Amino acid sequence: MAVKHRFFSLLILILILAGCNQNRAQDTSFETVDSARLLADIEFLASDELEGRFPGTEGNRIAREFIAERFHTLGLSMFGDTFEQPFSFTNRRTGVEFEDAINLIGYIEGSMHPERFIVVTAHYDHLGIQDGEIFNGADDNASGTGGLMAAARYFSHNQPQSSILFVAFDAEEQGLQGAHYFVENPPVDLDSIVLNVNMDMISTNFDDELYAVGTYHYPFLKPLVEEATSEASIDVLFGYDNADAPQDWTMSSDHGPFHLKGIPFIYFGVEDHPHYHQPSDTFENINPDFYVAAVETIIGVIRHFDQNIEHIIELSER
Repeated sequence: MAVKHRFFSLLILILILAGCNQNRAQDTSFETVDSARLLADIEFLASDELEGRFPGTEGNRIAREFIAERFHTLGLSMFGDTFEQPFSFTNRRTGVEFEDAINLIGYIEGSMHPERFIVVTAHYDHLGIQDGEIFNGADDNASGTGGLMAAARYFSHNQPQSSILFVAFDAEEQGLQGAHYFVENPPVDLDSIVLNVNMDMISTNFDDELYAVGTYHYPFLKPLVEEATSEASIDVLFGYDNADAPQDWTMSSDHGPFHLKGIPFIYFGVEDHPHYHQPSDTFENINPDFYVAAVETIIGVIRHFDQNIEHIIELSER
């Protein structure tokens, strides 16, 4: 009887473990992107109500509170008691002083390597109102901000192995000010940051082409990007990251300050288009199907980076 009892106990344990494994499989099948939510987010962030999200304005504040509320809803952790990282700066070109710029920072702790960080970034500011016209900044960069929140949503349901910081930068259009402040005043040890994934202008391309920039400087990242995007529904291209290229995007967005600190980066973005820094950069002029596919692709790359974090650390020699 004792043997039979142990047999049935073992059988029950196996069935329980099988059920747990099935639940884990269901977790990993969680939809990568809620396309309706993603499109609603970019539409709101690029709406006239937010008046172009210029630093220090009411529209910028509304955008910031919208992002912070999403971070809270998703259960992201804070450093201290707020997602906000306030800073001030003077625009060197115009001499204008900004006293109330604010980055937003939330994080998800890793299950295996909580002491290591991937930093996922996008700037939420834009150009505001000029000559009476609203520069809505749908592609630049409501799109990246929407992608940032979508990535936070995905990893809040699928805990990463390493910790992930999600950072919405302010004042990118004023000279990457938010990113510069962040790397000089990081909430974690700078040496614990393994790499940066930056999103800026990822929704407006009608050739289904998304660029992954940075592999010229950090070539060990290229095979990982290729592996992660081998079955993507859009074309992921490389380039625009060296002095011999037609354009060098190495310092063109918030990944630049990370690069200056020797932190590897991949920047996802599209080529310039007629709506770039124009009042016509509106929700109506993005490519919704491409945008959803781009965000799905980027999340897949972040996931693959997380799964290969030891390899990245070894090759980065940091």
